[in-house]
Amino acid sequence: MPGFIYKAIGPDGKEKKGNIQAASSEQAIMRLKSDGLIPVEVTAENVLNKEINISFGTKITARDYCVFCRQMLSILGAGVSIINALQMLSEQTENAALKKGIATIADEVGKGETLSNAMRKQPKVFPSIFVNLVEAGEATGTLEISFERMALQFEKENQLQQVIKKALTYPIIVGVVAVGVIFAMMTFVIPTFMNMFADMDVEMPAITQFVINMSDFFVAYWWLLIIIIVALIFGIKAYAKTLSGRVLFGTLAIKMPVVSNVTIKSASAKFSRTLSTLLRAGVPMIQALEITANSVEDNIHFQRAVFSARDQVANGSSLSKPIKMSGLFPPMVEHMISIGEETGNLEDMLENVAEYYEEEVTTATEQMMTVLEPMMILVLALIVGVIILAILQPMTTLYDAVGNM
Repeated sequence: MPGFIYKAIGPDGKEKKGNIQAASSEQAIMRLKSDGLIPVEVTAENVLNKEINISFGTKITARDYCVFCRQMLSILGAGVSIINALQMLSEQTENAALKKGIATIADEVGKGETLSNAMRKQPKVFPSIFVNLVEAGEATGTLEISFERMALQFEKENQLQQVIKKALTYPIIVGVVAVGVIFAMMTFVIPTFMNMFADMDVEMPAITQFVINMSDFFVAYWWLLIIIIVALIFGIKAYAKTLSGRVLFGTLAIKMPVVSNVTIKSASAKFSRTLSTLLRAGVPMIQALEITANSVEDNIHFQRAVFSARDQVANGSSLSKPIKMSGLFPPMVEHMISIGEETGNLEDMLENVAEYYEEEVTTATEQMMTVLEPMMILVLALIVGVIILAILQPMTTLYDAVGNM
């Protein structure tokens, strides 16, 4: 759809500039007027006047979805029509991918398409939970409630992500500093000290000779090391996206003593929160389980367990049975689901489980960091200690030789 650059006078009397998507200049003017603006100049975008928008953060995060839902809720609550609300949000949304997606569904809705169907045409922008909750809201006339539930869903998901990201920041910084220190010592410090012994008839200890050989390799092939590290990082990322890679890393995540607690509790919280949100919106159980399985795709073992639960529930089984048989979820999850099924209050039980494990993720993350921080410092101290020992040993030998003269 063509774009237009506009100048307009706002309700406050101030001049505003921007761009707008419309089929024609006349439609662009009508949209500006509907937004309370007085068009002064509307010009079609071209190579010379088109605004260049370079964005490196095109990935849509849970926070972006949360902000979109909160804004949509506020605008709809003020009595603004859906199409006008979408047009307003398409102009003020910061994330480039979401901004483009909102503009596209605004055009689709303007052509008579329902909001849920317009979103369904863009699966890369709007996840299935979004589409199904909007569809349920449209069917029952409770669209604002659907956006409120989604806002809470993505807000909780964002909080979990931020807790984990915050916990990983320190190890990443320590790791980068460690690599930098080792590289600097091997490239600059070791050669300087070893030049002192070059003209002296001193037999180098084994550990010193090993460090010297490593230093020589660093100095001569530092570019090769950088290539290897970069290739290794991209190789691991590519492998992690394959089926075997997802199985391997998923197994490590639930088996490693340090991170398994965080992985299990985080998956339990996300599973419970997502399923509760969908069931409250009136989404059928089978469909809700399928959407929930896709939401826990970070770990393929949990995803497979939820898909298996969907199949067994479709065959008449209770939900608590396959959840228990999977052996992945904590016993509390299975017990609370069983109670919810017996009392007919499954949504509330799942929400209680979600709230409990969301708090537990924070505690488990803090415990993980309590173990990781001293371990990383110990490893760094061990590496630096070996290098220092390699420097001191020949110096000690030299001093002993001078003392015996």
